[in-house]
Amino acid sequence: MIELEQELAIFKQTLVRFIDKEIAPFYESWEQQGIIPKALYKKMAQEGLLCCDLPQEYGGFGVDIHFNMLVAEEIAAAGFMSLAANLIVHSDIAAHYLLNIGSEAQKHKYLAKMAAGECIGAICMTEPGAGSDLQGMRTTAKKVADGWSISGSKTFITNGQNAGLYIVAAKTNLEVAGAKGITLFLVDGDKPGVERGRNLDKLGQHASDTSELFFDNVIVTEQDVLGKVDQGFIGLMHELPRERLACACTAVGHAEGAMALALDYIKVREAFGAPLAKIQDIRQKVAEMATQIELHRIMINHYKHLLTAKTLTGELAAMAKYSCTEMEGKVIDMALQMFGGYGYMTEYPISRFYADARVQRIYGGTSEIMKEIIGHGVIGRL
Repeated sequence: MIELEQELAIFKQTLVRFIDKEIAPFYESWEQQGIIPKALYKKMAQEGLLCCDLPQEYGGFGVDIHFNMLVAEEIAAAGFMSLAANLIVHSDIAAHYLLNIGSEAQKHKYLAKMAAGECIGAICMTEPGAGSDLQGMRTTAKKVADGWSISGSKTFITNGQNAGLYIVAAKTNLEVAGAKGITLFLVDGDKPGVERGRNLDKLGQHASDTSELFFDNVIVTEQDVLGKVDQGFIGLMHELPRERLACACTAVGHAEGAMALALDYIKVREAFGAPLAKIQDIRQKVAEMATQIELHRIMINHYKHLLTAKTLTGELAAMAKYSCTEMEGKVIDMALQMFGGYGYMTEYPISRFYADARVQRIYGGTSEIMKEIIGHGVIGRL
């Protein structure tokens, strides 16, 4: 444990230097452009910051999951949530779908390129008419002589413009109801019939390329099936704990970053002839913020160890995602309030923290869905 903490401390120094040099000076322009340059992924890979917990045989460094999560946490703490969200989808979701349910041929074809930043990954599950409700999925994959023909549309796809690899969920068995009969496919972004729609205009996380995607008779082979035919739902469910823990980790990091901004501000901003930090109500709010962050930091650190041991359940992951993102929203709201009217001005970074945090309670499973999962699990044990 001590050795891990020492290694993480050294790794964090490299990460913070990279953020200061390669992200902070350019992030505002990326927000305005609505996209992060692909070249950044290659720079991150050169510093060992991309897909770092993949096994070495697939291009990673074979390190503990704590390293991967630390990258997203520190980037979120710096206020660069667009990048943090994109990295989670690439490094913690798409790459691990391939690692855990892909064939050896698929792993060797894509993972090293993903770890090198040469191929960015995306997950295509959400649809315009059904959201993330798999029971309403309309994208289909029909058997043809050369393999499968995929047709349909997806929306809210993170890395939608930049991705070179899309993991697409499609209905392959129309005779079974609900989420059954779904298959996952690996679809290269340059395949004929793949069309990237518009980059969606969002409340926050503007530099995260969230897009519509269209698939018009896209032909893939049997070698492009990820996992087993009609068993895609099982693959999706297997990877959700990691995805939701990653969201929880960025939530804690994001809250820590917002509190740091507030602390700097209240030490210099005066009211009634004294710094805001001298006001009892402000100090009590800081105490509440710090306590909530500390409690949730303990939670996610424990759950990282559970995920490493492959004992993090869907119920526990839902607890982390629900509680950490709700805490994130409350802490950032309190931090913004300390800035008064200036907190509402876009020239102050805290306003971006506020806008970027809101979607954390929506993507990866809404807070309401998380509570359903938790409640069902608790009641089922009674």
